Amino acid sequence: MFTSLFRKSTPLNYSIVILGVILFYFLVQIHFVTNDLTSINAIEKVVLLAIIFGSIFTTNFIVKKNGLSKDSAYTVFFYLLLLLFFPNVWNNTSLLISNFFILLSLRRLVSLQSLKTPKEKIFDASLWVFVAAMFHFWSIIYIILVFIAILFHAARDYRNWFLPFIAFFTASSLFLLFALIFDKSWISQLLSEMAVNYKIDYFVKTSQNLALSVYATIGLFFVISLLMSMSNRPLMLHTSYKKMLWAFFIGITVYVISSNKSNDLLVFTVAPLAVMITSYVEMAQIKWQKEVIIIFLILSGFTTFFSQL
Repeated sequence: MFTSLFRKSTPLNYSIVILGVILFYFLVQIHFVTNDLTSINAIEKVVLLAIIFGSIFTTNFIVKKNGLSKDSAYTVFFYLLLLLFFPNVWNNTSLLISNFFILLSLRRLVSLQSLKTPKEKIFDASLWVFVAAMFHFWSIIYIILVFIAILFHAARDYRNWFLPFIAFFTASSLFLLFALIFDKSWISQLLSEMAVNYKIDYFVKTSQNLALSVYATIGLFFVISLLMSMSNRPLMLHTSYKKMLWAFFIGITVYVISSNKSNDLLVFTVAPLAVMITSYVEMAQIKWQKEVIIIFLILSGFTTFFSQL
């Protein structure tokens, strides 16, 4: 049923995902927002919803443009289901914005394989990482992925290795300029986020612990599956899948070292994990296995979402 429904990209598939995002976003706002809604707050909520949609369809663009999906709607559907594990993040403006910029960076890095305008792509990807760091500092370690991509595709030209540093200078200069003009507290706020905290003791509800445990199990299963099946995939896609794996592990690292610890930080792993699940489902030969995977994700997502409200 679900396999057939999302096997092809159709307006119906995307309509289901869009309506699902709106519904769950509305439920989060009802539960977590307690202050009176003003016109400014309403605009902020609309913008935040647009960022969620932007993240989902940027991920979809990455897989379609670079051949990581067989023209299915699985990726957008799995992105929505994985996002349900962390209902608080639907209202976390800074993390959602930071994640969106990381996805813009990942989009440029995956397309670097074509070797068309590599310098522009490296600079853009680096710049997006540093912009993301302005909203959540430790997302800055995604710059490692930029250097990995250079190593994969453009290591011979020594000038490519200096582009991330130029992007850092550009982003830093613009941030300091705007901070000095509009609000100097932005600087102190960014500096305070540089603290490191390895403790995972923030759970207020058992449901948060359950959500983390189930999500970690899902992540481990599909990471191992991708690693074991890599040799069966087209050789030209190997570097793209490796970038997804690196993006996932860097997202885990961001979660582990960030000072303000919460499940919400795992939002950085949602896109690469959605790509890995899509790859697994599309490669699976037995239909009932696909159905079991999708039904399990639906039940897990819904259960963890509503248990945390």
